[in-house]
Amino acid sequence: RYKCLLLVDSVASLGGAPIYMDQQGIDVLYSGSQKALNAPPGTSLISFSDKAKSKIYARKTKPFSFYMDVQLLANIWGCDGKPRMYHHTTPVIGIFALRESLALLVEQGLEKSWQRHREVAQHLYRRLQELGLQLFVKDPALRLPTVTTVIVPASYRWRDIVSYVMHHFGIEITGGLGPSADKVLRIGLLGCNATRENVDRLATALREALQHCAQSQL
Repeated sequence: RYKCLLLVDSVASLGGAPIYMDQQGIDVLYSGSQKALNAPPGTSLISFSDKAKSKIYARKTKPFSFYMDVQLLANIWGCDGKPRMYHHTTPVIGIFALRESLALLVEQGLEKSWQRHREVAQHLYRRLQELGLQLFVKDPALRLPTVTTVIVPASYRWRDIVSYVMHHFGIEITGGLGPSADKVLRIGLLGCNATRENVDRLATALREALQHCAQSQL
C-alpha cells in the first residue's frame, strides 16, 4: 500500500534458519560473517531485490555517508556496468575466509544445517526446562533456533550467572539488549557451536551457577 521496502536483519539466522528472500518478498537482506556462517567478523553480506535496486538508483537526495553509499559499493563489485572507481581497500583475507565458510556450509548442505540448528535448539529448551528456567519467547513458532533468550530467575543477577559460567567453565553467554536488558540471558548456538555436546556442557555450567549465584533474600 505504501510502496515500502522490506528490510530483514539475518545476522543471527543466515545459514542456521530457513530464509527465502525472493519467495518471502524481501527487498534488502543483510547478514554478517561471524555468526552461523562460522567466518571471522568483519565482512557483511547484503542482497537487494530489483525493486530495491530501482529505488536506490532513483533517489533524489545525496547519501549522507560516502562509506555506506550503496551505489559506490555496487560499482566496486561491478554491478552497474560502469568503469570501476576507487572506494575502499577490499578486505581480501575476510572474503577468502567467508568463501571457505560458505564452501563448508555447501558441503554440509543448507537444509541439514537448518535441521541441526533446529534439533540442537529443541535439546537446549529441554535442558533449560529441566533446570527450572523459563524461555522468554513463549510461542515456539517465534523462537530463533540460533539464539535463545532465557528469563533471569528471581533473586539472581544476570551478570553473576554470566561471570560464573565464563570463569568456571570457559563458556560465554550474555545478557539482554535494549528493552530486555537485565531481564534475560542470551545463549547463542550458531554454526559449528550448535551441538548437543555444547548444550549439555552449558546445562552443567548453568546448574552450578544457579547453586552458587543466588542473592540473599534477607
